[in-house]
Amino acid sequence: MSAAPQRGPVAATGSEEGTPAAIWREPLHEAVLERAGTGALLDLGCGAGEFARYATDRGATLTGVDLDEAAVAAAAAHVPEAAFLVGDAADPPSGPFDAVVAMQLLEHVANPVAVLRVAPGPVVVATVWGRESECDARIFAQALAPWLPPRTPRPGPPPLTEPDRLRKIVGLAGLEVVALDEVACPVDHADADALVGELLGSGIGRHAAKQAGPAAVRAAVLDRAADLRTADGGYRLHNVVRVLVARRG
Repeated sequence: MSAAPQRGPVAATGSEEGTPAAIWREPLHEAVLERAGTGALLDLGCGAGEFARYATDRGATLTGVDLDEAAVAAAAAHVPEAAFLVGDAADPPSGPFDAVVAMQLLEHVANPVAVLRVAPGPVVVATVWGRESECDARIFAQALAPWLPPRTPRPGPPPLTEPDRLRKIVGLAGLEVVALDEVACPVDHADADALVGELLGSGIGRHAAKQAGPAAVRAAVLDRAADLRTADGGYRLHNVVRVLVARRG
């Protein structure tokens, strides 16, 4: 049985340079590197090396870790001057590192407290999406809701998109919150074809198109996105990401 498509704040997050998804990351990468510095960095959940490329180009020495073997191979090809390992964020290399970076990772691990507790550096810089209400990318899941598995409330504590919850897990990990800032990460699409085309390449887009057909998906998305249309016929989706800086107590 195949897994149900994920329904995160952003449905389409391709990483090719120049794509809307790559462009929205630029202000986030800048904010993270400004806080982490350009020393020896450990990038937990490094993916295909997008942040590694940005940081290395600006003088950082970087080691990346990810459970996905294909992503690690892609990162190594994309950033050959960095080091990449297949591994678990909860069992990181020992370093030494000047700072540990965890971009969009904590929401996706089973035990974020454990990941933060063992992070092998004096400074941890982590990012999480803003609340769903703070991210226009929610329109994708809203538009496709008739063709996606029903959303059920999660049992347990509030999600890490809630700032108070994020602060609490940092404290439980034995770290001190130094700063928790908001970074605006708008996504611009040149026209309707660009907006819908990227969605149809994503997991939830393919799932919905299989159920209803691409034309129905297009109509539903453009209806939801009508208020986000710009004067030049494009679309701008405003999103918030929070950047946490924590130190060892």
